[in-house]
Amino acid sequence: MESQNIEGLWTHLHWLTMLAEQGSYTAAAARLGVSKAAMSQRISELERAAGISLVQRTTRSVRLTEAGQRLVDDTRAQYAQIAASFASVKELAGVARGLVRVTAPVAFARQQLVPRLPAFLRANPEIKIQLEVSDRLVPLAAEGFDLAIRHSAGAPDTHVAWQLCETHSVIAATPAYLRKRGTPKTPQDLASHDCLYYPRTTGPAMWSFTRRTTRKAAAEKAITLPVNAQFSANNSETLRDAALGDLGIALLPDFTAQAAVKDGKLVVLLPEWRVTGAFAEQLYVLRPYASHVPRAVSQFVSYLRESFADGFAL
Repeated sequence: MESQNIEGLWTHLHWLTMLAEQGSYTAAAARLGVSKAAMSQRISELERAAGISLVQRTTRSVRLTEAGQRLVDDTRAQYAQIAASFASVKELAGVARGLVRVTAPVAFARQQLVPRLPAFLRANPEIKIQLEVSDRLVPLAAEGFDLAIRHSAGAPDTHVAWQLCETHSVIAATPAYLRKRGTPKTPQDLASHDCLYYPRTTGPAMWSFTRRTTRKAAAEKAITLPVNAQFSANNSETLRDAALGDLGIALLPDFTAQAAVKDGKLVVLLPEWRVTGAFAEQLYVLRPYASHVPRAVSQFVSYLRESFADGFAL
């Protein structure tokens, strides 16, 4: 092995780069679609050929030595270029194909994204979607994601981003709850109601409002009021389900409330007031910067932009 030509080590070098990106033999092996034992063997072979340790192994993590990091830094760009060139050649066949790895927030994915996937996949049988449903803001390139859908106030300048649509926060309750407890006419009326709260801080439960209907609205200060948070949860879908159980008035993003409102199961309250500071008001789809974007990724982005262009009418 010590006399092996460098040409026989191209794969080994690529696997070392993947190990550096993933941070563990298990994750790197899964990313490459090989066994952990094969991964470990290739790295050991590379170390023997180089005559120097490239990886520091501990019981909890894997780190590259200075020599290993230098190899990765010097070869990473070349492997990325090879991958991009090969992908562009494959796409000459004219049919969008391949795997698109996507991460999206839990509630949004369950309520809005997944119901839209069958139509796309039926129209593009050579494209596969791998969806990770998580509220964690994952680093896309480091974890191998092609796209992320983010519910945020603005698009990060570290990624290529497209706005899918605007979203809005609403407060809503069931007809049964309103018959029993009355319908609030102003934000101040909420003081006598049970409210379902999304906690973001350890402070008291507060909701803020501004008027929608007057020209002075832009100049008016927000009304911020304490609410009686009989039940709280850090997931909008959970809050919606609690509201559907007649537990109280929930503050929800429109995409969470949409289906229940259209079915008459929830009633939107205080429509002349705009809820502020609760949930973000934009949906974006993001991808990492790359010199080449697979056609499957571009096609899925186009589908998302068209599918969500009209937002979530209530």
